[in-house]
Amino acid sequence: MANRGYLGEFELMILLAVIHLGDEAYGVPISRELERHRGRGVSVGSVYAALERMEAKGLVTSTLGDPTPERGGKAKRYFTVTRAGLRQVHETRRVLSKLWRTLPEMKGENT
Repeated sequence: MANRGYLGEFELMILLAVIHLGDEAYGVPISRELERHRGRGVSVGSVYAALERMEAKGLVTSTLGDPTPERGGKAKRYFTVTRAGLRQVHETRRVLSKLWRTLPEMKGENT
């Protein structure tokens, strides 16, 4: 049986934000994108911690941009989803969609 990895909720949201942001995918915009869709705060530190774990797993890669004066000469770290990351996004979506479709109707459900 193939070893398939499924993404956790936060990892999946981060990968989707990175895909959505494209060339502007670094900590602050990723955090803001998640806040906008989740309706609650997301710390930049938790985003970077998750990105570092995902980079170690080969799901994202990062590059350093040019240093900028507004950041005190510090470079931004930009992220891109790898092919392996994209495969896991699609596989997780497939599994979650299948699970949602097979849920029985629950009594008192408000739809």
